[in-house]
Amino acid sequence: MGRVYKAEFRDEAVRLALSSGLSRERIAQDLGIGCSTLKTWIREARKADTVMTDTTDHTTLLRENERLRRENLLLREERELLKKATQFFASPKVVRFAFISRYNGPLSRERVCRLFGVSDRGFRAWRRRPVCARKRQDDILMVHIRAIHAQSRRSYGRPRMTEELRAAGLSVGHRRVGRLMRENAIRVVRTRRFKVTTNSSHKHSIEPNLLGQDFSAPGLNQKWAADMTYIWTCEGWVYLAVVLDLFSRRVIGWNLEVRMTADLATTALQRAIALRQPPPGCVHHADRGSQYCSEAYRQLLSAHGFIVSMSRKGNCWDNAVTESFFKTLKAELLWRKAWSTRQEVEQAITSYINDFYNAQRMHSALQWKSPLDYERNAA
Repeated sequence: MGRVYKAEFRDEAVRLALSSGLSRERIAQDLGIGCSTLKTWIREARKADTVMTDTTDHTTLLRENERLRRENLLLREERELLKKATQFFASPKVVRFAFISRYNGPLSRERVCRLFGVSDRGFRAWRRRPVCARKRQDDILMVHIRAIHAQSRRSYGRPRMTEELRAAGLSVGHRRVGRLMRENAIRVVRTRRFKVTTNSSHKHSIEPNLLGQDFSAPGLNQKWAADMTYIWTCEGWVYLAVVLDLFSRRVIGWNLEVRMTADLATTALQRAIALRQPPPGCVHHADRGSQYCSEAYRQLLSAHGFIVSMSRKGNCWDNAVTESFFKTLKAELLWRKAWSTRQEVEQAITSYINDFYNAQRMHSALQWKSPLDYERNAA
């Protein structure tokens, strides 16, 4: 009897013993085998069935765990995708199709389409559809918007961005620019709010407020405003004093030092005078800080015929233009990184004022022109 025949004979004997209802002695006698042999075959068959059942159960459990793990990963991916795309659910289908086309995660395209409430068939039809003229114009605008966003140090919002595009000869509205910036996640970088500190606890005389919060000026060198602020570096504090011409909002003089002394403000004013050579009668406005009320500062103002004006006590709105400049400087430059040295800060501020703020940055108060452009047009 061959090996295969033996295995088949044994399996048949076991089947008969377990299902025929006859006694094992009778079956063994009919098949011509010993009763002990039949019992051994039955015992081995039952043992093999138990092992096979345990192995099958373990394999099934592993497969189910793997299936649940994959499903859990996909559900977490769905949750993260829904968080990112919340703003697109109320958007037109075209916007949702564009978002789906950029997705390259583990979820199938059909599943992503269901999440966004669109059909896979509609998505495929949109992808085959030729690009419309409006979309091509939007793509061109986005090239300009990204360039301006980088050039402006990520500081231009929708109004300034729109005016900059118009100045470049592009016919575009605020709503369209806002939509493109929103869809492409182009945002203005803003951080902390500005904090004003002025030391007015001194015995120097105080001058009246001649501006009365009227920051308009009929021409150059008619009204100047001065103020100072502080900046933290890893080497310690550094202090910045500036002088602005209120006609063009241009920074015409500035100085940085490690101490907040009268020399800090005096040097900034001297640089402004050297640049502009103002005629007598120019109004100089500052706060009541001890530096601006010092004898040295007053003598310099008197020597050049300035009319002195000072803010009221505790009223930062009386010098709002310089306060606004400091807030802009810190939001667009200083608060974006940790500064290691005072020299690094000085170089960065000099570049910001000369290369960007005075020469490029558009001001709503100047009919969306930079200070230098506004001065040239006025001349």
